[in-house]
Amino acid sequence: MSAELHLLHAGYVGPEEGDAIRVGSSVVLIREGSTCVVVDPGLVASRASILEPMRALDIDVNEVTDVVFSHLHLDHTLNAALFPEARFHDFMAIYRDDLWTDSDAEGRRLSDSIALIRTPGHTAEDISTLAQTADGLVVCTHAWWNEEGPQEDPYAPDQGILAASRQRILALAPSLIIPGHGPGFRPS
Repeated sequence: MSAELHLLHAGYVGPEEGDAIRVGSSVVLIREGSTCVVVDPGLVASRASILEPMRALDIDVNEVTDVVFSHLHLDHTLNAALFPEARFHDFMAIYRDDLWTDSDAEGRRLSDSIALIRTPGHTAEDISTLAQTADGLVVCTHAWWNEEGPQEDPYAPDQGILAASRQRILALAPSLIIPGHGPGFRPS
């Protein structure tokens, strides 16, 4: 069995507008059997940017079983409340209603084809979502903002740790990487 993956919203950074900058997170939906996962439901110009593609797939927000945060910056978490039936996953725990269950993300499985791994870099707490699809392994990650990089992440506390996480991801031989703020790209 393999997962079905849909890019609901291709993220971006820019352009600047006066003192502000437009920022949108890449929002991904992954489905395998009864498991329905949304990755990084953060900043978008309108909630319709998340909800309309889901409607087109005939998926109701109440069908989402899990929401994964690649890290805890608001631009990746802001719209989590759209999914009232979901469990929420970060690097250290699973949350559901008022239940907090400690659980390291490394190796956490959401289904047979969907798993989480720790990939620190952009923050010390970053995780990546791995989805085995019919087209190969897809990795949703903030190890890259977009296909161009940036080569050095200006927010990364340690560029060496970021480089090691990028190497770890590339060693998995993914067919596609969906970065934090851009459409998917094939690693080269």
